Amino acid sequence: MVTVTVTYCEAADYNQAPTIIQKNSVNLSRLVTVTARKPKKQDAKVNRRAYRLPALLLLAVVSAGCGSDKKAEETSPTIRMAVEFTSHSACGHIAREKGWFEEEGIHLETYDSYVTGMALAAALSRGDIDAAYICLIPAINAYANGGVHIRIVAGVHKYGYGLVVNPEKVKSVKDLERPDIRIGVAREGSPTDALFHKMMEKFDLDKKKILPRVRRMNPPKLLLALKMGQIDAGMICEQYPTMSENLGFKVLLDARDLWPEMQGSVLVVRDDLIEKHPEIVRKLVKVTSRATRFINEHPDEAGRIVASALSVTGEKVFPLKAAEAAAKLKITPQALTKSLAKRLDCTVEVDEKMIQKTIDYMKALGYIKKEFKAADILELEYLHEK
Repeated sequence: MVTVTVTYCEAADYNQAPTIIQKNSVNLSRLVTVTARKPKKQDAKVNRRAYRLPALLLLAVVSAGCGSDKKAEETSPTIRMAVEFTSHSACGHIAREKGWFEEEGIHLETYDSYVTGMALAAALSRGDIDAAYICLIPAINAYANGGVHIRIVAGVHKYGYGLVVNPEKVKSVKDLERPDIRIGVAREGSPTDALFHKMMEKFDLDKKKILPRVRRMNPPKLLLALKMGQIDAGMICEQYPTMSENLGFKVLLDARDLWPEMQGSVLVVRDDLIEKHPEIVRKLVKVTSRATRFINEHPDEAGRIVASALSVTGEKVFPLKAAEAAAKLKITPQALTKSLAKRLDCTVEVDEKMIQKTIDYMKALGYIKKEFKAADILELEYLHEK
């Protein structure tokens, strides 16, 4: 850091000299400290213009010195990132809070949150996003049905879903067949709907008895419906099952019970980001790995950070109606810590065979029209470099 003293002859302006110079230079605060010296009597004998010249020269020198920084900022691309407004995207929330994206030179033009992975997938289809932390099944939907050119470059977590029930009305999974039991699940094609089908198959439940009574709703609305007694059970994504326990509800089953090694969420990037800026993709994977390690090593702090991120008002959270429902629910650090440490298995590793099984199951359920090879959507070379 260099300190430069400027003598400015116009008595009315000498206090403004630092401001004038700083307004006309680039990133001056990072390179130079500017102070102003009030003119002395002997200075008055000198033509004012003679003192303006050094100041102008200073501007030129500082601007030239900052040119490389400006050029770097202009050439370094900005990316549009999106995350799910849940504990599933904990690594993104943590990396942003810790400043790890900036540390790696990743400039985020936008950082938008979506209450559901399905809404995020729709945004991907519109071309609004370059990189996203998203549940696997919506990512596959975007790729297969939306024609979105994306690749999975890292995992984020396994599991992360659960069947929540009112323990006074639902004692066992078999009770879901009763005609008086009201059930909430997200829309067809969602991860929770797929897991709900897994549950019915595993416990040999009659789908014809159950599916006509299923009410389709997003996660925060589902938990609010449970709280208000409008439904008796629901398949829902984390952090909501853990939050439900604080309201007196019971997590009867979680994803581990229904789908061993289930891939929960992944980091996806658009193909053109890989083609044009592979170094940015490499850094995104690096940051994701770092944040995932942090979650496993510091679960309490991770819980506090994510709880704070999910409690922020004024952030861009979509869809708006779902965001309004989410705002009515209290999110605590304790619930987020438990969600991350107990209900999710946070890891960047990706099992290609599990991705293929998910694709095949989605085809069997009619979520996607055509099967495809898992290798078509995977780009794991950056993960293997770590």
